[in-house]
Amino acid sequence: MTTAELYAETLRNMSIVAEDESLMRRVAKYLRKVVAEKKADPTEMTKEVFFQRIDNAKKGPSKSFANIKELDNYIRSL
Repeated sequence: MTTAELYAETLRNMSIVAEDESLMRRVAKYLRKVVAEKKADPTEMTKEVFFQRIDNAKKGPSKSFANIKELDNYIRSL
């Protein structure tokens, strides 16, 4: 489903749920939980942090490999 389709489906379902206060409370509670999970996503970072981490990685030790076999052997040795 596309984002637009998901949005339309959500609005259709919300129009049904909106008539029942107890269901609305459950939906609101679940949405707060989903939003909290999104905010707590450890993989999200700003552009500035991302590029700073790249710059820091460039300053540290590095490895290069002549071919994929060497890379594979190195990874398997870890």
